[in-house]
Amino acid sequence: MKIHHAGSEDSKGRIKWLIAFRLVFAGVLLGATLLFCASESIPFMARPFIFLIAIALVLFVLSALYFLLLNVWGDTHWFVYGQVFLDTVTVTVILFLTGGFASVFTFLYLLVIIGVSMILHRTGSLVVAALSSVQYGVMIDLEYYGVLVPLGTTGDLASAYAWTHIIYRMAIIMSACFAVAFLTGILAVQTRRARNDLVVMKRHLKRVEKVAAIGELAAGIAHEIKNPLASISGSIQLLKEDLSPGMPKYQLMQIVLRETDRLSKLVTDFLLFANPHHMGVKKIRLDKAIRDLVVLFEQDPMCSEGIVLNLNVACDVYIYMDVGHLRQILFNLLKNAAEAMDGSGTISIDLSSPAQGKVKLRIKDTGCGIESGVLAMMFDPFYTTKNHGTGLGLAITHRIMETYGGMVDVASVPGEGTSFTLIFRLNHPKQNLDTVL
Repeated sequence: MKIHHAGSEDSKGRIKWLIAFRLVFAGVLLGATLLFCASESIPFMARPFIFLIAIALVLFVLSALYFLLLNVWGDTHWFVYGQVFLDTVTVTVILFLTGGFASVFTFLYLLVIIGVSMILHRTGSLVVAALSSVQYGVMIDLEYYGVLVPLGTTGDLASAYAWTHIIYRMAIIMSACFAVAFLTGILAVQTRRARNDLVVMKRHLKRVEKVAAIGELAAGIAHEIKNPLASISGSIQLLKEDLSPGMPKYQLMQIVLRETDRLSKLVTDFLLFANPHHMGVKKIRLDKAIRDLVVLFEQDPMCSEGIVLNLNVACDVYIYMDVGHLRQILFNLLKNAAEAMDGSGTISIDLSSPAQGKVKLRIKDTGCGIESGVLAMMFDPFYTTKNHGTGLGLAITHRIMETYGGMVDVASVPGEGTSFTLIFRLNHPKQNLDTVL
């Protein structure tokens, strides 16, 4: 089982921090033990100090081994679980060596739980809390019944403390383990979401900077082309009326008209990319608009019988947007998904519930996926990998979303599929513009 949270490289980086923290702890344990022995004139070979020194050295060796195995097993859950299991065992041994029930080092369990929550999040921290609780409970039970005699004790736990006091302390420590696991799990999830949002924002800003210089120039050029193009088309229409359909010049004029129509559409797209006005903004029920568009898309020849559309949309989600812009964005992404699957596969459409003034819509396909080199340029104007494409579809999608204060992000795994995430603002676009200005 591989770790996919924020990517394998990010996970490996966090595992490195966990290993580094373990090295620091081993160093502190070794240094504190040696310093205490030297200040109290205690031989280093005396118990339990020799055992603590041995534990510190073992942690150094294990950390070095973990670093060596990081590139082999670094993206698997089991590699992390194996480390933290040994960490909980190490903490239990330290407790045994420092008095068992009377030890003051039970907080070390909490450090292990916090450490694993950075990598495996809530599930991992709860698993480690359970491991810590079981180990601590078994150790105290064995000490209570005299099976284990921790160093520095006489083995009379049952006579030294009332059983209610022992149960109470065990319950407090176990509850603390699960409470820390739950809270750190929540914080880890929120941190991961914030990190992902920050990555999306950085990508969005890079794309905005890239197209900002093109927009104004594009609008001027498009306007200059559109007017002569309309004159050419009108003139050819008038000349064609004097010719019969079978004449060679008539066929040439048909070609000219077809190509001028194609150029006109390209210029229209270029104008939309340069300045997507939202004069027809209205309050739209997004989930209903998605369902209506899916019905239309299913009737399109591009949506073959082998393509399955799965909808999981939250109800009563409203945004402010031009209906035409919304349809253009969604239809373009659905068309791209269908083309990527070559007539067979699944398109999943997921609309989340609103949160923090925004709502996320994800369109995921099971197509061929996109290479990382292509992924970095796919929102650039006129960049396309299709033989018949203009390279403006995704650029327009990005430009429209930006105009409404939203964002669009893409993630893809070659051979597994591509996922586009649209982030819509819930407030009116004028408010978004005022905020930007």
